[in-house]
Amino acid sequence: MNTYILENDVLRVTVRQKSAELISAVKKETGVEYLWCGDAKYWGWTSPILFPFVGLTRDKKYTYEGKTYPMTQHGFARDYEFEVISQTDAEIWFALAATPQTKESYPFDFRLEIGYRLERGSIQVLWKVENTDSKPLYFSIGAHPAFMCPLNGEGAQKDYYMGFETDAAELRYRLIDTSCGLIAPQEYALSLENGLHRIEKDRFDLDALIIEGRQTRKMWLAKPDRTPYVCVEFDAPLFGVWSPAKLDAPFVCIEPWYGRSDGTDFHGTLEQREYGNTAAPGETFETSYRISIL
Repeated sequence: MNTYILENDVLRVTVRQKSAELISAVKKETGVEYLWCGDAKYWGWTSPILFPFVGLTRDKKYTYEGKTYPMTQHGFARDYEFEVISQTDAEIWFALAATPQTKESYPFDFRLEIGYRLERGSIQVLWKVENTDSKPLYFSIGAHPAFMCPLNGEGAQKDYYMGFETDAAELRYRLIDTSCGLIAPQEYALSLENGLHRIEKDRFDLDALIIEGRQTRKMWLAKPDRTPYVCVEFDAPLFGVWSPAKLDAPFVCIEPWYGRSDGTDFHGTLEQREYGNTAAPGETFETSYRISIL
């Protein structure tokens, strides 16, 4: 497995070429690891890129221009070896382009670039999706970083907190219908006290919390004394919060998304999918999010 190190005076970060995935973020002063190790006993990934779909489509297929195509959960980009296109001590860029194989399930020419940039105690994750086709490109893209919770084996996850930058007393969220993997229409309330919600033992037994409508642009995890230790900032229209159901896994994922699974009541085409993105021929969609180690 080819891996690459980014380093400054605060952080030492490791990224692997397979899936262009961030797999380690160590605070040099303490030697503490903040990212999940990818143990398949719980979940075999650490921070995969979700592209060109986020979540699931109905029956793992979708329709475009009258033809039906297969699509696995979260798309295929994480399954490929990316090309390294540039690297410095504190920044690296990877690229993945369409191939005859990708076009069997996704009939578009594209170029996906993923960058990681260290800035003191933070990691900026940068995405570029270029439409290299002669027709509009329809896509979703999302992040799935998993952070240690508890941190460094200190305490139990049920004693930790999720924090959100908001003045609201609650956030609205939706859940996945586990019988089909699609988003159920019901909304629920996540109660907050000064922006914090304690992680109950059964919080993720019904799968991910899906928080839509830009209710916040900043989420963090906090220790039992409510001290934040990792923060994710984003401008995504929605995000997921997840830990494997009923496994007592020692991590929590904070997932900025530009797209999501279909709703249980959705029966449309690729062009009609909620939260989908479109790039005209020759156009490049660019966005980013930031992970701060506190």
